[in-house]
Parts: sequence; C-alpha cells; structure tokens
Amino acid sequence: MSPLRERVALVTGASSGIGAAAATALAQAGATVVLAARRFDRLEALAQSLHAQGLTAVPIRADLTLESDVTALFESIDSQFGRLDLLVGCAGVADHTSTERLSLERWREVVDANLTSAFLCSREALLRMKRQRRGRIVLIGSISAKSPRPNAIAYTATKYALEGMTRSLALDGREHGVAVSILHPGSTATELVADMGGRPKTQTMAALDVARAIVLMASLPDETNMLEAIMLPLGQPFLGRG
Repeated sequence: MSPLRERVALVTGASSGIGAAAATALAQAGATVVLAARRFDRLEALAQSLHAQGLTAVPIRADLTLESDVTALFESIDSQFGRLDLLVGCAGVADHTSTERLSLERWREVVDANLTSAFLCSREALLRMKRQRRGRIVLIGSISAKSPRPNAIAYTATKYALEGMTRSLALDGREHGVAVSILHPGSTATELVADMGGRPKTQTMAALDVARAIVLMASLPDETNMLEAIMLPLGQPFLGRG
C-alpha cells in the first residue's frame, strides 16, 4: 500500500507545469489532492481527468498572493477533510527582465507570486500540522538559488529566499513532527519559459519527472526528511551555466 494512501495533500500552482504534474503523481500514489490556483477552468479539467482514473481531486480557485483567499482555501480544507498531511508549494512565476529595466511593480508581482504565496500557505499549513503533531511541506525552488542566470534578479532573489524560508520552517516544525524541505529543479519543460520545449532532450526535464521526485520526498517516513534536493537534466550546465 502506498504511504500516501488516505493522506490529504494540497498542491498550489496546480493549474499547469510542475504543479499539475505533482498533483497527478500524488493522486496516482493514493493521496486525496486539493488543487489550488487562480485558473479554475484548468483546475476543473485536471480534476475531471483524475476522477476519470478513479482518483480523488478537489479544485479550489484561490489567488495565493491574497491572505483572504489563502485563509478561505485552508478553511475549506478544514471543513471537507478535517486535516492536511502534505503541502506542495509550486505556485510561482518566472521573470527575465534586466535589472535596470525592472519596475518596482513587477518586482512586487514576482515576490508576491513566488515568496508571499509560499509564506501564507506554509504558515497556514504549519498551524494545522503542529496541532496534528505530523505533516510535511515541500517547496519548489530552483537551481537559480544556487547558480543564477543573468537578467533574473527578482526570480533569483525569491528562490534564494525560499531556501531560507525552508530552513526556518524546518526548525519551527521539527519539535512538532513537521518535516519541511525544498526541491530545486533545473530546466523543466513548462509554460514558465517559452523556449524550454525546444531544447535538446539532455538539457531539459519533463514536469512529470520532477513530480516523481516530489512523490519520493512526500513518501518518506514521518521521522525522516530530505531537507534539500537538486534535480538536473543530465546535460544541463550548472556551475557557470548559461
């Protein structure tokens, strides 16, 4: 029996990319999956696809940069399931604006989408998981938190900050049976970067491959945590990458 069977998992950013792939893989592993994002039509289509496979998924529209939407999302989980076992934080945007052209408005948009949303969801998840004395949070970072590309200051700053947030959350949750970790994917074929699908196969990954790593991290025994992981296409440059 899968260790995720009868677990309740929330996946943010589940309308596309790594989020949609993670939701699919977690549902196939036996979890009841709550799908959260702004684009409800996509969430509904994914939920229907999973239902057709005999799997359980619940779509909930939420702008995860808004505290009121996040609060309502978690209250809905409370009322429907009474608990939350896993949060996978995939919500976010990419940005490749040069530093000298980056407006304060765009900076704030990227920070809200990538960092504020992760904080709000992690805060609400940690509150519930502490009461349960168990739970797991997996945040999706980027190898840009290790070796950034040029002209990506807002994106890079948020991914570095997510790593710090992970370590702080891991300390906050440790004495309460809550494991917190971060996965740093390399180049992955998603909508975030327009030309990613045209790269050589050895230099990009499929979102479903990244989802397999998420399921592995989520399936560890409660007393074990993979604090940090880096996942790369075999041929992708890392140190000094282009």
